[in-house]
Amino acid sequence: MGRTIIIVKNYTGDVLNFGLAKEHYSATHPDKAGSVRFIVVGDDVAVGRTQGHIVGRRGLAGVPGTSVQDNHLRADEIEIGLGIHNESGNSRISPIPALNKLVPDLLQLITSTTDPERAFVPFENDGKDEVVLLVNNLGGLSELELGAIVSETKQALDHQHINVRRVLAGTFMTSLNMPGFSLTLLLLPRPNDRNAPSIDLLLALLDDPTNAPGWRWSSKSEPTHTLRIPESLTASTPSASSQAANLRASNVTTFNTSIENSCRALIAAEPEITKMDSIAGDGDCGLTLKDGANGSPAHTPTRQAFSRALEEGKVTGEDVIGSMIAISKVAEEAMGGTSGALYSIFFSALAQGLAGTSTIATPDVWSSALNSALDRLYTYTRARPPSRTLVDPLAAFIEAFPSGLEVAVKAATEAAEKTRDLEAKAGRSAYVEGGRLRAERVPDPELDSNLTLRARYEILFSSDCLMFQQRTKDW
Repeated sequence: MGRTIIIVKNYTGDVLNFGLAKEHYSATHPDKAGSVRFIVVGDDVAVGRTQGHIVGRRGLAGVPGTSVQDNHLRADEIEIGLGIHNESGNSRISPIPALNKLVPDLLQLITSTTDPERAFVPFENDGKDEVVLLVNNLGGLSELELGAIVSETKQALDHQHINVRRVLAGTFMTSLNMPGFSLTLLLLPRPNDRNAPSIDLLLALLDDPTNAPGWRWSSKSEPTHTLRIPESLTASTPSASSQAANLRASNVTTFNTSIENSCRALIAAEPEITKMDSIAGDGDCGLTLKDGANGSPAHTPTRQAFSRALEEGKVTGEDVIGSMIAISKVAEEAMGGTSGALYSIFFSALAQGLAGTSTIATPDVWSSALNSALDRLYTYTRARPPSRTLVDPLAAFIEAFPSGLEVAVKAATEAAEKTRDLEAKAGRSAYVEGGRLRAERVPDPELDSNLTLRARYEILFSSDCLMFQQRTKDW
């Protein structure tokens, strides 16, 4: 059986997001969970030992910047067809379009057979055209930018029903450090074209190894069809119940209703949390939590993500394990960033801890799974209580949980309040000047308020067997 090693730079976001990918895989493929290993590397000297003694050295040292150069284009303008010696191009466009709008227009200039000025290549556009795609960096693009261009170009060609047999991407022909790219398509001959070399021969020649220093390595296989990530939870995500015994909440109605109540509570608390995070962090904590409850604003501004998942049957008390996986996906896709990764990893690990335990989610089942999930979360963060992070109340809650949900929520609330006077050892507050935090006595924004704590923990443990019912006065 094949195995995978994930090597990650020691940035909090990188560690968490790659970690959540591993945990998602383990949660949805429990039979293969042991085939993936995780390694964190760090080599940066920019952050000193004192400042970084908890989070460790970052992976990848900083790079030098470059001065702003003269440009005949406005900041909101691009030029199509610009020559590599800076010759004027075909047209200028302003404002700059999104990449997924720009690339199809560029490909149309290459593949169109109705434009008498540019129909140089005999594309049939009948769904049987096959090409080799070359995406060239003109000198000033990052690998990240180039990868995005390759992805969009492949998707656009798929949409045109043009089959891509090979992809070559890299810095082949530059114009010094021009921040631009070029697209080239090699139209492969049809099988019945007796006057052209065979496709197999052409691909074999492209695949042949070379020591030429300017020729970038490329895969010698046909790329797979690209799939866009859906805007909402996808039905293709395997449910835990399909791979393990179904785990049911003791009260399905209470489970479902509590999730909707929790979403409303998080949304209502957003202004207060955002205000605190503008002091103790980067000002986005409240909005991040709101996005998790409300769905990504770019996609579903009026519908709650969890409520939508409830309607579609992806979050339901009938399948607690599948619900934990679905909630993990909501945290990943709607929240994003460090917080989304932390929540997503925890819920994924919780799903794994619940698997194969029982048919009803009893307090003992939850308690065991909680401890397992916290241990798993600790493999991706060095934060330990007390550290002025969300780990503080989470650990307190899990430790007190065997004594009852109300006791656990109280313990979590007290741990959150204590962060007002703690030195930040990890998380966003670790980068904020300590004197200001002490003067403002602001708790960690992600931990604040009994309201949001109740909201989060009610999502997890809302069943009548835990003897916790929503009280109007608490909301």
